[in-house]
Formats: sequence, C-alpha cells, structure tokens
Amino acid sequence: MFSPPTLIHHFLERSAGLFPDKVAVVHGEDRTAYAQINSRANSIARYLIDRGVVRGERIVLLAENSIEYISGYYGSLKVGGIVVPVGTDLKPAGLKSILNEIEPRAIISTSKFEKLLEAADVDDRHVREFILEKPQLNWSSKSFNVIKLEELMQENNIDNPDIRITDADLASIIFTSGSTGRSKGVMLTHKNIVSNTASICQYLHLTENDIQMVILPFYYVMGKSLLNTHFAVGGTVVINNKFAFPAAVLNEMVSEKVTGFSGVPATYAFLLHRSPLAAYREKLSSLRYCNQAGGHMSRIIKEGLRKTLPGHTDIYIMYGATEAGARLSYLGPECFERKIDSIGKAIPGVTLRVLDEKGRQVPTGQVGELVASGDNIMQGYWKDPEMTARVLDKNGYHTGDLCFQDEDGFFYLVGRRDNLIKVGGHRINPREIEDALMGTGLIMEAVVLGMPDELLGHRLFAIVTPKNQGCESDTLLSLCSARLPRYQVPGEIKFVQSLPRSASGKIDPVRCLELAFQKHPD
Repeated sequence: MFSPPTLIHHFLERSAGLFPDKVAVVHGEDRTAYAQINSRANSIARYLIDRGVVRGERIVLLAENSIEYISGYYGSLKVGGIVVPVGTDLKPAGLKSILNEIEPRAIISTSKFEKLLEAADVDDRHVREFILEKPQLNWSSKSFNVIKLEELMQENNIDNPDIRITDADLASIIFTSGSTGRSKGVMLTHKNIVSNTASICQYLHLTENDIQMVILPFYYVMGKSLLNTHFAVGGTVVINNKFAFPAAVLNEMVSEKVTGFSGVPATYAFLLHRSPLAAYREKLSSLRYCNQAGGHMSRIIKEGLRKTLPGHTDIYIMYGATEAGARLSYLGPECFERKIDSIGKAIPGVTLRVLDEKGRQVPTGQVGELVASGDNIMQGYWKDPEMTARVLDKNGYHTGDLCFQDEDGFFYLVGRRDNLIKVGGHRINPREIEDALMGTGLIMEAVVLGMPDELLGHRLFAIVTPKNQGCESDTLLSLCSARLPRYQVPGEIKFVQSLPRSASGKIDPVRCLELAFQKHPD
C-alpha cells in the first residue's frame, strides 16, 4: 500500500531515488527520466534560493503542460514557495488582477505567454525574478532580473535543497471562479494536497506500472492531481496538448500502452461523438480505467462510454472541488451500473454529510447541502475572510451542492444551492432540464439559463450542441414536453457548434450568458 511522504515535492524526490532512470514524462518525442526532472527542479530551486527567495513567497507559474512546467512546479515547492498556477486562457486584465492580488516574488513562464505578461504590465515593485523560456522581448525597462529557463534546465546533479518546510505551510493558491463567477484564490497546504493524493492513489490502485494520458492542463486542480498521483507512485505521465485532434491522442494511447485516461464531461462527449473511439476499442488493450470529474455528466454519456470502451476498462465517476485539493467522492466501477446517477461515497480520509440550514444532518433520502471535512480541505480564500467564513465552519466545507444520500450510503447531487432559477412561482433546477435534453439522444451537450423576464421573473433558455445538423428546436421541445412539466420546458433553444468553456474544459457560464444575450439584448 502506498505510504505518502510529508511534502508534495517528496513525490518527485522519492521516485527519483527509487526509479532514477525510469521515464517519468513522455511529451512528443521527448522522454524524460525521474532523475533528470528532479535535477532540473533542483536547479530552479537553487537559483531561487541564491536570489533570496524565501519560504512563503508566491511564485507564479504560467505555461502549458511540459517538462518546463513540471520542473518549475516542483522546484518552486522545494524552496518553500507558494505556487500560483494561472490559466493559459487568461486575458491581460485577468492576469493583472491576480498578480496585483498575490504580489508574487517570482514568475516562471515561456515565450508563448511573454506578450500576455507584457500586456498585463507586470509590477516590478514585487516581482524580482523573471524566469522565462526563450525570451523574445526587451524587459530592460523593468527592474526585475530576467534569466533564461533553458539555462537552468541544463544544469545536472544538483542535490535536493535542505529548506525547513512543514506540511502546514501553504503550497499553492489556485484561482477558481467556481459557480459564482467571482475569482477566488483557494489556499492549499502541503498536507491538503498530500492527503488527497494518497487517497486517490489508494482507490484507483495506482502503482509504478501505471501510465497516465494527460490532456487536462496542470494549472487545473484535476490536471495537477494527475501529475502528483503518478509521480507519487513512480508512474509515467504522457502529455498531449492536442486533444482537438482526438485520433492522434488515441494513437498515442495505444503506442504508449496508456493505462489511465481522465477527463471532464465535455472530454467524453467529444470522444463519443467526434472521435474514432469506437474503432479503437480492440486496440486499447492496456487501458485499465477511465475517470471523470469536473462537473455533472449525463447518464446518456455514461452509458455510451460503457458501450464504447473496452470491456476490461473500469469507469470511475468522481466528484470534488478545488477547495478540496481535488477529490471528495468516487463511484467505483463495481457500482457503475447499479448506482449510475450517484457520485458514490467519500474517498478515504474524507467525511461527507448532508446538512440542513441549521447544520443538522438530514434523514436518508432528504435533500440538504453536502458538507465535507478531512485533511484535504483548504485553509480558506486568499485575502477574503468574508467569503471563507461563508463556506468554512465547524461542520467543514460547505460545497453549495444540494444532495441526498440513499439507504446504501451513496450520495446523489440534485443541483446547486445558489443555481435555482425562479420561473413564475416555481424554483427550477436547470440540471433536470439539461438531463432531459440530453435524454433525447439528439444532442451532445446542453446548458439551461434563466433570462430576465418582467412577468415570470425569468424565462428558460437552452443552448445546445446538436449531434447532427438536421436537429430542430421544435423536435427537441416536443420531446422535452413528454419528459417535463410544462413550466420546465425551455421557451427557446439556441444551437451552437460547441459550448463556451475554459481551457480546463468546464462550461463558462458568463460566456454562455453572453451568447444568450446576443439574441436577447433586453
């Protein structure tokens, strides 16, 4: 059984000691061993130490999935730095806002994002070290020191730094908009992430023989957990940043004998309907499991996966939050068909309860708010004690998800506490309508919004991605009417080629609203 170390970077250091010459990362033609990655991370750490970066200072990491990202991540942790991974899809204003809020001491990035950093007008009152791969611009007007990342990556055989760090120290601040749309910096300690990593390794039965295909960005908490879990057990990570070309991803999964694949609901909708997944069924002989998190996945997608994936491939349905270091519950493959609509039970080390508004546990079958506790729960939101107090109390982390527990102890989500749409005198859960739309079998994805209405308060508006061009709104509405009460049937449906989403694959509610208002400017 996997026994976790104390600190996150110990995952890399231990595997580099046990498996120094083993390939840790495959990225295109590059195959990099554990000892090489650890040495590169040590080189970055040594530079930061020499430049006076100390424990507790923030270090921004802006890069695509790559060896550079991995080396910068573990190297920053080795000095006691607080890693702040930022999304590669950020606009200059969004990046500037985060930089101003966290006041980083150092930034690690690549030339691909150099113009974004320039447009964000990096404040050199706080930033003193700028580590950049292949810099192209002139930064002489800034007072911070600029060094080429590739120069640091060339140094070899550097010992692990000896910096006093405890598991209670902050390891990362991850900015997430969540369901409210407001950007919040989730503060996670080494203990938060290490404990969650250990739990995931346990229930997925991960070993050094596992090979994980990674298409999710590392700055996304689920993507980062793929990196940490496989480095923790000495496995191999295959990086592929080109999921827009799914056949190439599937080919690489076959050639690299990938044992694990992870995605969000949109990932699997894309694989089922816009990729040759079915044709690869017999070729994916090494694929031990697939797992899904990152939001609600409709039953029709789950059933389609079970029919299309190889019979030996297990499917894990997972539920979590950035505030939990990634994971809170999972539905194991042995319960997949019997409890297909459930998010399963709590992962090892986590306690889940369904509570009412007064913090009392509700009876079996009754709906309440899902509240979680465990060593993986965040410390709070960066510089936001008011928002922290709203979600953290003596009972644990209030997820904001409405839920009930069945007689067998399995949890079922029914919607968001803050996401009900009031139409006339009815409070409507948009997920029920989205599931009904998906249940027609005519569409790949759906999102239901509440648009302002003077008479009803809101009117229901659906944005959907059809499987075929011939799909018509009248047909969908007619099928929905057979499944839903009249007040739950959308007043209008808009067809789009794909739903707006972030780089992590989650649906972007703000951009969905923008799409809706393009047609309804009132």
